[in-house]
Amino acid sequence: MTVIEVKDKASKKIFLDVARLIYKNDPAWVCPLDVEVEAVFDPVKNNFHKHGKCTRWILLDEQQQPIGRIAAFVNDLKAYNYEQPTGGIGFFECINNKACAFKLFDTAKQWLIEQGMKAMDGPINFGENDSFWGLLVEGFTQPSYGMTYNPAYYQAFFEDYGFKTLYQQITNHLDVHKPFPERFTKIAQWVAQKPGYVFKHLKVKEIAQFANDFAEIYNDAWQNFENFVPIDRATIMESFEKMKAIMDEKLIWFAYVNNEPASFIIILPDANQMIKPLNGKLNLMGKLKFLYHKWKGVSRMRAIVMGTKQKYQKHGLESAMFIKLKEYVLPLNQYDELELSWVGDFNDKMLAIHEATGAAFGKKHLTMRCLFDQSAT
Repeated sequence: MTVIEVKDKASKKIFLDVARLIYKNDPAWVCPLDVEVEAVFDPVKNNFHKHGKCTRWILLDEQQQPIGRIAAFVNDLKAYNYEQPTGGIGFFECINNKACAFKLFDTAKQWLIEQGMKAMDGPINFGENDSFWGLLVEGFTQPSYGMTYNPAYYQAFFEDYGFKTLYQQITNHLDVHKPFPERFTKIAQWVAQKPGYVFKHLKVKEIAQFANDFAEIYNDAWQNFENFVPIDRATIMESFEKMKAIMDEKLIWFAYVNNEPASFIIILPDANQMIKPLNGKLNLMGKLKFLYHKWKGVSRMRAIVMGTKQKYQKHGLESAMFIKLKEYVLPLNQYDELELSWVGDFNDKMLAIHEATGAAFGKKHLTMRCLFDQSAT
């Protein structure tokens, strides 16, 4: 076996093609767009490069055929928040061969050691956790846009190498046509009518202001979670720009209390239903296919992230936003399902909201960590 660091156009192409080889007979897999994978490793398109570094490798067999890949990265804003300096690995793909998988893990581990790291989390992204994040262990159905998908045999690779679960990422599914529970609806209607409570959907022409409101809410809502790092405006605008091609303004809602930004929910049409036929290629033909499927419409939405300022977390704002959303969605007669993804098993409040809506379990991913000194466990 030969490990090659990705440094040129040819090795970049092989890195992308490895996934197509691994999943060529898996009808559930949706190939991420090549341009979106490459954007992670592009300092111009991913501002995480301003406070970190990353690299990646491909694995070739004796006949010089690709059989695996992996990426490793260090986010300086987070790496030193743990007991052991911790980097990350992601974009792991491999044939069903433990020796090959361990060769890739060893390669990433050695690079991370050279960067001063003493542990690695994976599979994660060199970016925010709304995409390319987590190891799928339950719910091997077609993923929604941004959600990771992998063969079931990957779990044994990670566990046998020494990765331990940090937390579970729970995704639930909501049947759009099923009425909300009566108590949920009553609370939502009561909240929606309270004086000083205003609910607005996103307006692209005012996206800069909504980005500011998002940052204010998000950084307040998540500040007490372990190892939280505030999100900056550049990252938000970068994410909003990526969403523009598929977003529907009326699926993204903000709540305000006496003009103060208080809560939000970011929902997107499931672009995977649009890009599945493209096999990752957004060339001219791919763009035409994408536009056709966008015009045709999709049947699933994905709630990427929700957040509520701490002082408003028991005000029922989320319930009211779900009602506003449903008032728009049902008359369209287009969407059948809303995927609520993903919520860490440590986030009791958000899981309780999922339960209150009547959502059903959909998928489980794991975020895992491997300590380089196993005696430190």
